[in-house]
Amino acid sequence: MLQEIEKQIDKLNMEVASIKGLLKIDKKKEAISSLQIKMSQPGFWDNSKSAASVVEELKYLKNDADRWENLNQRLDNLREFLAVYEPGIEKDILKEIEVLDGECKALRLEILFSGKFDKANAIVEINSGAGGTEACDWASMIFRMYYRWAEDKKFKLNVLNELRGEEAGIKSITFFIQGPRAYGLLRSERGVHRLVRISPFDANKRRHTSFASVDILPEIKEDIEIGIKPEDLRIDTYRSSGAGGQHVNVTDSAVRITHMPSGIVVACQNERSQHQNRQSAIKILKAKLYELKEKENKTELEKMSGQKQRIEWGSQIRSYVLHPYLLVKDHRTNLEVHDARAVLDGKLDAFMYAYLNYEKGV
Repeated sequence: MLQEIEKQIDKLNMEVASIKGLLKIDKKKEAISSLQIKMSQPGFWDNSKSAASVVEELKYLKNDADRWENLNQRLDNLREFLAVYEPGIEKDILKEIEVLDGECKALRLEILFSGKFDKANAIVEINSGAGGTEACDWASMIFRMYYRWAEDKKFKLNVLNELRGEEAGIKSITFFIQGPRAYGLLRSERGVHRLVRISPFDANKRRHTSFASVDILPEIKEDIEIGIKPEDLRIDTYRSSGAGGQHVNVTDSAVRITHMPSGIVVACQNERSQHQNRQSAIKILKAKLYELKEKENKTELEKMSGQKQRIEWGSQIRSYVLHPYLLVKDHRTNLEVHDARAVLDGKLDAFMYAYLNYEKGV
């Protein structure tokens, strides 16, 4: 039994060492020392906004460093227990090994969400590809898929803007998902999604292929400066075109904002007032401008958001096959799930975590 316990502790030791490298603990300790020196300088607290930003960064760094140090210290304690091993403490050692293994797994999971915006809320845009009603119906199916996913996680989903198809489905839709690590999870969904099925709109029951694109943006908080000049904006108001109920408006409450230097256009019509629609549209615009700025500077957000692809054959990140067999395949990770109906019902976590592991090389 002692040899088996030694093997488990050796395995834990390798895991803790691996996590140290993935979290870059040594570099974070250096950064912590540097920030603490900065905070001790005269006049540091004079600029409350700048000081708050430094304090927030220090808190983030110390959280990772302290959690790893705690794991490492408890592993050292476990080794000391082993040095004086006797059968009477075997149960306690095995219990501590189990607890430490669980905490290692939890910390490794957090490493997957170590991006700058991974803990942020998400703005999601779905656009149907070429193909008319068939593509619009596919876009509405994708929206339902994310709606059910958010519902299962008890995340809050709020539709900001929607353009219905002429006969059925959705041409485009923008919505906000609020919940822990919403962006970190959903950024794996950015790209072109392909559907293969017998079309319900084809009287001859032929097989059709449809495409829709999904774009994911992080919510940009107020402490991140985005230079938006009022004179660069053209703001148009119009009557909301909701399907009914509380969305029926008799005033021009919907808002469309054009950022003239970049050509970016955003719209929001599903909030209760023109003021709320304007605020939501500005939020989307800030996210798009931040993404554009970071892409131009070739910084971390370029890696995060990837390169946009054409909504057509060969560019898809994932295929959903409903005929002649059931299969959902992610073309980046090669993960395949045969229960396509469950995936379309919001069971997406396997794909999300497979992508995050693939991205981190874990």
